[in-house]
Amino acid sequence: MSPSSLSTAGIVLITVPTIAVGGASLLTLIGRRIPGYLDNPVRRGLWRAGHAHAGVLVIFALVALLYIDQTSLPDGARTLVRLLMVAAPILMPLGFFLSVLRPSDTRPGAMIWLTVLGGLCLAAGTLILGIGLL
Repeated sequence: MSPSSLSTAGIVLITVPTIAVGGASLLTLIGRRIPGYLDNPVRRGLWRAGHAHAGVLVIFALVALLYIDQTSLPDGARTLVRLLMVAAPILMPLGFFLSVLRPSDTRPGAMIWLTVLGGLCLAAGTLILGIGLL
C-alpha cells in the first residue's frame, strides 16, 4: 500500500469513533425518550440512515483503498479516487443529519443535497476505480 493510501486509511479510521459516538447518542435519545427524536419519524429515519451509511461507507472506503494502488491509473487519478472515496462517508451522513437538525423539523432541509453530493462522489470514485482495475 502506498504512503498516500496508508495516510488516507489512517484518516478514515480516525473517523470511526465519531460513528460510535453517534450510535451512542442515538441510543441515548431512544433510552431517555428525548422529545424530537422518537416522536419525529422523519428525523428518526434520516438519523438512522445517516448512522448506517456512515458505518457502511467507511468500511467500503477502506476496502477501496486496498485496490487503488493496484490500478494502472495515473497518480492524479489515484489521488482523485482517494478523495472521492473518503468524501462519500462524510458527505452522505452529514446530509442526513443536518437536513433535520432541529427537533421540530418534519421535512428535510436544503442540507439533504449533501447526500446527493456524497452519492455522486461514491459513484464517480467507484467508476474510476473500476475502470482503472480493468
